[in-house]
Amino acid sequence: MEHRTLAELTGFAEVIRPQALSRKELLERWALVLERRGDSPLRTLRETEYKTAKEQSALREENSPLTVAFEDPILRSAGLKSDRLGEVARFFGLSHWQLHEVICNCHFGETVAARVVAARVRRLSERTSSFAAFACMYAIGAGLLAGAVLLGH
Repeated sequence: MEHRTLAELTGFAEVIRPQALSRKELLERWALVLERRGDSPLRTLRETEYKTAKEQSALREENSPLTVAFEDPILRSAGLKSDRLGEVARFFGLSHWQLHEVICNCHFGETVAARVVAARVRRLSERTSSFAAFACMYAIGAGLLAGAVLLGH
């Protein structure tokens, strides 16, 4: 392997710097790289719901939606370390049940079109922002109610 400085690489290769992306942005990026694959078939993971937590964390499959995420240089530079289910769950802040809806063979069979997975990932992304808005509104409402009770109104 030949080592070069950042200055030497400029104009020769694309330099990808780590980025601080929000959870929504990370999920949107994953959806985007999946969409770029269109109707290409991706392998699903087998019976994720029947595995122990340790087995789930270690699950992976070549040419799966998880592999697509890991192959993306932007997601890797943001901190994605592997295409194992546990790492993908950690990185995107998803539960194993949320990922089950996206990648398990019980929903799609042995393969699924990349664009179909992209739509499910995008829905997770949209739920993330709507849940955050709901949680914020709930906290504000609870604070107002507590204030009214304390003031005797």
